[in-house]
Amino acid sequence: MSIETISIIVLFLSFIGLLAYGVPVAYAIGISTTLTLVLNIAYLPATTTAAQRMTTGIDNFALLAIPFFILAGEIMNTGGIANRLIEFAKSLIGSLPGGLAFVNIIAAMLFGAISGSAVAAASAIGSTLTDKMEKEGYPREFSASVNISSSTTGLLIPPSNVLIIFALASGGTASVAALFIAGYVPGILVGLALMVMVYVYARRKGLPRAPRVSFKKLFLDFRRAFLSLTLLVIVVGGIVVGVFTATEAAAIAVVYAILLGFINKELKFSDFKPLLLRSARTTAIVMFLIATSMAMSWLFSFEGIPQLLTSALLDNVSNPILIFLMINIILLIIGTFMDMTPAVLIFTPIFLPVAMALGMHPVQFGMIIVLNLCIGICTPPVGTLLFVGSGVAKVPVTKVIQPLLPLLAVMVAVLMAITYFPELSLWLPRTFGLID
Repeated sequence: MSIETISIIVLFLSFIGLLAYGVPVAYAIGISTTLTLVLNIAYLPATTTAAQRMTTGIDNFALLAIPFFILAGEIMNTGGIANRLIEFAKSLIGSLPGGLAFVNIIAAMLFGAISGSAVAAASAIGSTLTDKMEKEGYPREFSASVNISSSTTGLLIPPSNVLIIFALASGGTASVAALFIAGYVPGILVGLALMVMVYVYARRKGLPRAPRVSFKKLFLDFRRAFLSLTLLVIVVGGIVVGVFTATEAAAIAVVYAILLGFINKELKFSDFKPLLLRSARTTAIVMFLIATSMAMSWLFSFEGIPQLLTSALLDNVSNPILIFLMINIILLIIGTFMDMTPAVLIFTPIFLPVAMALGMHPVQFGMIIVLNLCIGICTPPVGTLLFVGSGVAKVPVTKVIQPLLPLLAVMVAVLMAITYFPELSLWLPRTFGLID
């Protein structure tokens, strides 16, 4: 058995073993990477190499966008933006059967897109709507499942930190601007698919609908939410037009969110210390995950794992449809036990060469891997969003699983659609001239 084969076995077994033992993901990645390097080079050079790769992995200007978007999301969560979006969504579609569930989906799409955080959307929308939905006859576990699944749309609809990370992991084959624009159609499709499932459930269970509002009330709620919605146009529009980069857009989002919080009179100077601490803590966690994941990604290239996997798949399976299906199944499984950031950084270099060898555009693959992992964070045993959504709704995770399954099923249906119909991801970037 060659040293390369032994290294690969040690890498994966140590990584899976550490995760199974309960070691945090970032530490599991760093330890397994260092252990594997020790097999190839002496101990001291191995630890030095791992440290160097972690440092150079986060030495990237584009990654500065992440702490800014995290801070912007915290400011928006504190500054009353969620309530304005909920009221606007309620006026817009609250009169449909199961109207408040539709409001949850629309509000999560809007707030998730503005904040770029699924967890922030689930916390803000769920804490506001769950009690209201229960008073109108909605089961709390159903409300929690709708909130959990709909909050993922903010990871596809820009601005999205995960898409920035994928752009980094793709080695420059997919630009942030192209990924941002590409995310609109898949994100909206997920939202629409969830609405269809909610409509079917609402009609079958006879869930209530809110009274139809007047055009005047709709206009007033839209006017209150207008400045919040404008942030999307400023951030994404500026990137696409080329006025500023994603990092500069993130800084502008922070300034805009602060101004908006004071305009809404819901942000105070005393709020800054706790929200800055929360942002710093989240940023530290994300950056440490990125650093260790980049070291492991470099090790994959050092061991030639992407080339081995590409050859193995292409030599043994000739049907591209089956290969894409296998990749999706693997990513869905990975998503159940690994957080999005390390999963994107570790598995993009492995599967992207396979997808590109079969003619798939990197931007399309970005949509596929992100949606796969969106489904993963809604599922046990590690699903971050599942636990956050259940905690906000004060419902045991075990009770949320059953109503969540049909919603996850329609998300998988959208995943299959964007896998086998490339234009769903590529039409908008091509229209704006961001890809060929």
